[in-house]
Amino acid sequence: MRTISATEFKAHCLQVMDEVRKTRAPVTVTKRGKPVVKVLPAGEPDDIFGRLRGVMEIVGDIEAPAAPAEDWNALK
Repeated sequence: MRTISATEFKAHCLQVMDEVRKTRAPVTVTKRGKPVVKVLPAGEPDDIFGRLRGVMEIVGDIEAPAAPAEDWNALK
């Protein structure tokens, strides 16, 4: 990810925006060496379904109860 100073961003704002649009790569803008904002490419609205695809893995049967009801201690 490219990082530029706020001064450089101010001087080349339109060029940076065009670069982000073309490359789809975000640019971080810093002020006194600390990140302040991130310029991201605009796109389709985020969809909640499939958002974690490739990040998480489902292991086992997600529909089965975690333990038999008689093992629950909630009513004892």
